[in-house]
Amino acid sequence: MSSSHTPFISALVIFSLILVYTCYYAANDVCRAVSPQGCRMSWMSPSYVLQHEFNSSWTPLANRYSLWLYREVGWEHDQAMGIPVLFIPGNAGSSRQVRSIASSAARQYFSSPSVISSDFAGREMKPLDFFAVDFNEDLSAFHGPTLESQIEYSSAAIRHILSHYPRHTRIVVMGHSMGGIVGTALLASNDISALITMSTPHTLPPARFDARVDEIYRRNTALLANNPTPIVSICGGATDMMIPSESCILPDPGDANLEDSVYRRTVFTSALEGAWTGVGHREMVWCHQVRWRVARAALELGGAKSNTDMAIILDGWLNGDSHHLPPATAVGIPEATTYETIPEDMDLVLNKPTGSRMYLLPIQRTLDANATFVMFVSRGSIPPIAPQHSARLQASPYFCRGHPTSPTVQQSSEPLSCVALEPDIQKLLPSPIPGKPFPAPDEGSDESEGVVLFEATLAPRSVYAGDTWIGVDVNAVGEDGWVLGGFDMTQTIQSDIGAFDILAGGANILLRPAEQRLVRRHIILPELLSNALLIYTLTPRSLDSTSCAPTRPLLPPLLVHKSHPAETHYYRLEHNKPIALHTHASAPYIPLSRSSPSYGAELWIYSSGFGCEDINELSLTIDWWSTIGRVGTRYPATLICWSVSVVALLMFYAWRDSRKGPMPSVQQSLVTFICGPMLKLLATTFFVALLPLGPSYYLGTRGEPVFGILAPILLVIATGLVSASWWLILLIMWPLRFLGRLLPRYNDLGVSRSTVVSMIFISLLVFLFVPWQVAFIGCWLIHLHTCASSAHVHRKPYPGSVPSLKSTPTESLPLREYFGSREEETHDTGINNVEPSDAPEIQDLRRDQDFALATDVLDANEAYHENTHILLLMTWLLPLTIPVLAVWVRTLMTAGYTTPFNGDHNVFKVAPFLVLADCADRSRSPLISRGNAGSFIHWGYLIVACVSFLLGSREAYRVFDVASLHLACALLARFSPVRFTRRTAE
Repeated sequence: MSSSHTPFISALVIFSLILVYTCYYAANDVCRAVSPQGCRMSWMSPSYVLQHEFNSSWTPLANRYSLWLYREVGWEHDQAMGIPVLFIPGNAGSSRQVRSIASSAARQYFSSPSVISSDFAGREMKPLDFFAVDFNEDLSAFHGPTLESQIEYSSAAIRHILSHYPRHTRIVVMGHSMGGIVGTALLASNDISALITMSTPHTLPPARFDARVDEIYRRNTALLANNPTPIVSICGGATDMMIPSESCILPDPGDANLEDSVYRRTVFTSALEGAWTGVGHREMVWCHQVRWRVARAALELGGAKSNTDMAIILDGWLNGDSHHLPPATAVGIPEATTYETIPEDMDLVLNKPTGSRMYLLPIQRTLDANATFVMFVSRGSIPPIAPQHSARLQASPYFCRGHPTSPTVQQSSEPLSCVALEPDIQKLLPSPIPGKPFPAPDEGSDESEGVVLFEATLAPRSVYAGDTWIGVDVNAVGEDGWVLGGFDMTQTIQSDIGAFDILAGGANILLRPAEQRLVRRHIILPELLSNALLIYTLTPRSLDSTSCAPTRPLLPPLLVHKSHPAETHYYRLEHNKPIALHTHASAPYIPLSRSSPSYGAELWIYSSGFGCEDINELSLTIDWWSTIGRVGTRYPATLICWSVSVVALLMFYAWRDSRKGPMPSVQQSLVTFICGPMLKLLATTFFVALLPLGPSYYLGTRGEPVFGILAPILLVIATGLVSASWWLILLIMWPLRFLGRLLPRYNDLGVSRSTVVSMIFISLLVFLFVPWQVAFIGCWLIHLHTCASSAHVHRKPYPGSVPSLKSTPTESLPLREYFGSREEETHDTGINNVEPSDAPEIQDLRRDQDFALATDVLDANEAYHENTHILLLMTWLLPLTIPVLAVWVRTLMTAGYTTPFNGDHNVFKVAPFLVLADCADRSRSPLISRGNAGSFIHWGYLIVACVSFLLGSREAYRVFDVASLHLACALLARFSPVRFTRRTAE
């Protein structure tokens, strides 16, 4: 049966490997295709001063870690003299990653060495003293105790730093990646004034192989919900390939009433004013467009007196779409002001304006349409929003009543009175250059670039009486820049397009042709699925693009995509140039927040007039390539755990079938599973994926129908990988079988003195020095040798005894074949040279010997098949243990061989595998599939499979725990004097 199905299994293996490679290649392409990075390299003159006084008298970890003070060479003194800031690096990070932000802070505060910049002179503000902890590039993402050590050391570092400053001084903490998790854990201290995290996975551990990491995350969630410390989380978006950026979004405060009093902000770099680009994980600390704003925010925090002041500062410098704007107040218009009225139905267009003038736009007629006043200012400001290095161009919008006093306007008894116009939206937009990529590779945006957007909805006409105007007060000195303002009466376009509509063949959104110079279109898609797994392709089209002369507008069409309050993306719209619409509003294994809906998206299109550039239609399709890449980055841990599930199911059916006959080989189990239960399981996994399970279970998609097909696809890939792993094991065992012939094996299941001594020695070694993961890998190596060496037990190999691809065991051998195989061996023995009178006794003796020999062969065959099944299970448990082993090796290499390695000394986790490896190595008989192991042990493998399917994706560490517990129960049942087998009727 197996030989006829070998081509099918081979095809399944090849198909699975192709899918894995496709996902890997597509994932690497996501950064370029979906969110290209535009970052300018940063430069500095670094020096690092080791803090020798921070020694073991402060914390025992001072012998393992270190604390450094950054100084910009030629700009700062070696002594700390300003506001303390602590930088905490992340997984495998270095203290020297602080240099980009610290250098920017020094060069912003000082205009030249020791000369305070005009931005800070006279404000009684101090420079920043950047301290950085160095963790020897520990792999903290994989190991809870390592994170705990870093938290303990950072807490002691804060106490040491503040001991050198006046009393009541507070410190600003910055954390990159897992350093943000360390920083969050420190919030219980009142010594922290604000926390800024960069590319920090706040809601989902990037490596979910350690329960203690989850425990730290649970404590941090409580701190994030209730701690009053202002916190900002900066996320890199799709460009960050090391963490899923949806996990970077801060969770909601525990109480909805605390949202106004507890400052929490998440901002994606694609929405960060002045950046407007995705940023990679490591690039986050040196990307100039990000680092100078982080440095400036920290400088300004030094002058804050309260949490409210900090909130205003953080919103001003690390802002996506929200600004703290001053309330509208009445203003007096000087009599000498020059006025100019704009005719109705005309827009205000000023290119390189000069002088000071008030422009009045009448709004009497337009108020009936409940219009929106929209204004753009390029390279200038609409106070208080402006690019960092803007031209001296300022435009201020007002709502005015009465008549202006001007020679060009008839005077009235009612003087002109104005009040600042309150905006609905006021923010900085990018200004992509037509014909060039956006963002510009290796450059990005400059601090002087950007267009200030101002939107204000006007009340109905019945609210006001008399003449009303929109006044735009423009002050300029003739530098580059322009002003564009007018009324927009376009109705919002709402479309019920959903994901299934797009899957059915795409969807189109028709836009009305522009009828005025200023164009603002608002499109709402309430039924569109917004999930990190799904990427759409939006293709803009200009219907009449070939029938007009090309002109360069002031503001080329700009698309703004918003699906989450923290995430906004900007795209340059060009005819037939596709755009990848993506979001992180919802995602697998991320709890939904009050501001993260699974459905809905908003689009805005801004431009400065109709013509060749005007967009008349938008087409939406699925970007399959990028979607495959996103799936590939979200489900590696799921694929590992589902592979464990497949192996557990193989063992479930093998152990069940062994009750009625011989133990099947691994190859037989694969064939049986693929040709039988797998077909039913494919349908089952699909329907389970449609159940509204919580985000921590199964696929984490909450029963979203669009993603139901992912479950059977993952199952097929997992089955193919299990088959491929079995072939790889056979390939590894093939050379090891020759080594096995040189080493003796024993058939003794008794507990010998050497076994007790070795178990005690290994237990002490694990308990005192090495982590249990090292012992597990040792068990795997011993069991690998056991399986490989079993091939030399008999001269004539029984089916499955030779571990090679060609001689994979496929079926059990009948007794008559065993009797025949020994005919030559007994032909020339002395047993045949006997007297005729002794023939009956000799025949009985020969029959007993042949039967005993056949029984031994059958037992060895059964033991081999049992051991290879267990070896396959242990092989797929390796990925769940190797990360911690890597942490241990890394710690030994960087911190010295005498450094204690906290945690992972629980010998009971690995004890079942220690006993199993030892007993299997000394026995040629089945260990846990026969005898007192009972007829119910196979149900434990089904439990392992269910846990791996349902919980393993989010809590992978539970898979190893359940597998270890099941093997422990099986071994106890095997060696227990109590019978667990089912009684059969006579």
